[in-house]
Amino acid sequence: MAWLAFIRNVLTDPRHTQWIAPLLILGDAVLCALVIWKISYTEIDWSTYMQQVSLYISGERDYPSIKGSTGPLVYPAAHVYVYTFLYHITDEGRDILLGQILFAALYLATLIVAMACYRQVGAPPYLFPLLVLSKRLHSIYMLRMFNDGVATFVMWVAIYLFMKRKWTAGVAAWSFGVGIKMTLVLLAPAIAIILLLSVGLAQSVGLGLMAILIQVLLALPFLQTNPIGYVSKSFELSRQFLFKWTVNWRFIGEKTFLSREFSLSLLVLHVSLLAIFAAVWVKPSGTNMFRFLQNVIRGRQDTVTLSKSYILASILSSLVVGLMCARSLHYQFYAYLALVTPVLLWLGRVHPFLILSAWAMQEWAWNAFPSTGPSSKAVISALILQVAGIWFGLNKVDTGRGRAAGGRTARPQ
Repeated sequence: MAWLAFIRNVLTDPRHTQWIAPLLILGDAVLCALVIWKISYTEIDWSTYMQQVSLYISGERDYPSIKGSTGPLVYPAAHVYVYTFLYHITDEGRDILLGQILFAALYLATLIVAMACYRQVGAPPYLFPLLVLSKRLHSIYMLRMFNDGVATFVMWVAIYLFMKRKWTAGVAAWSFGVGIKMTLVLLAPAIAIILLLSVGLAQSVGLGLMAILIQVLLALPFLQTNPIGYVSKSFELSRQFLFKWTVNWRFIGEKTFLSREFSLSLLVLHVSLLAIFAAVWVKPSGTNMFRFLQNVIRGRQDTVTLSKSYILASILSSLVVGLMCARSLHYQFYAYLALVTPVLLWLGRVHPFLILSAWAMQEWAWNAFPSTGPSSKAVISALILQVAGIWFGLNKVDTGRGRAAGGRTARPQ
């Protein structure tokens, strides 16, 4: 029937995203206003952020001494600068409504950039509504004002710049995002290989040094006072996680969750999966990982023009592998995942029905509070599906030796 063919065309032809995306953003802006108006703000970390910033403004530069009502400062220096800005324009954090409005604007900006990335790879329109329907994501931005929302925005900006092959700007944005929250370090393995493939060893090393220099410059006031204290707190690798807050591993029980064996197992799994994925990430080089590294070191590896689909798939696969192997995910970590899942499953060539089912299961699981055995199993299952899907999908995504992704096709190129 003609109307069924029309509906199918609207849902699958990427050309329709040029009007669907703006309508969804406009509708979500109205929804954001309703959320702020009708749902009560929930105090979790905002007041602590403001207390910590007030100590910084008063002249405190010893990182371990910067504390708030819920604990010490455990984020890098860029976090301090972002919330110092918010401190000044929200009357020292007292104007909660203005803060929520600013985070609503940040949420919409994040959505716009993420949708722009989707459009760059020719994602079908049926994926786009999934980006605006997350109850948990609205909560993270507008009802909690977590720094994860800021880091997620910077992450998508960096990804967009990489897809546009703006390597210096992309690395600068990514490094700044790491300076807000170290979760974005999870992108580093894929970014490193993308740079080696795209610009070669010498320029990649230069960009890596630039990323480190940005971290040093951001942290300089604190490094001059107590460098060890800054590094140990802002990139706290030895942090003890509490079982009561875990969203992903509730089903294994507290004893196993707190065990050293479990922690080491996740680390081994993470490293192993990165090695497996790296073998696929170097596929555009036309050789295996060992030969690729040999050629790079000897200066014999030709640079290639990677497709936007391959860049997006590689970076997002690095992220979800890290999230799947994380010792503990808290609710605010959904900020990084919510806008990733639909396009990652699609790039993995997962059937649309499974994409919708996985999205619904994941959304339910992240909205279960407190987390339960079944909800945590659903979180891990959705992550496993994404990792497995993109592993198989990366072998089929066009690497860039042919035409770059885009156009009318509703499949990744």
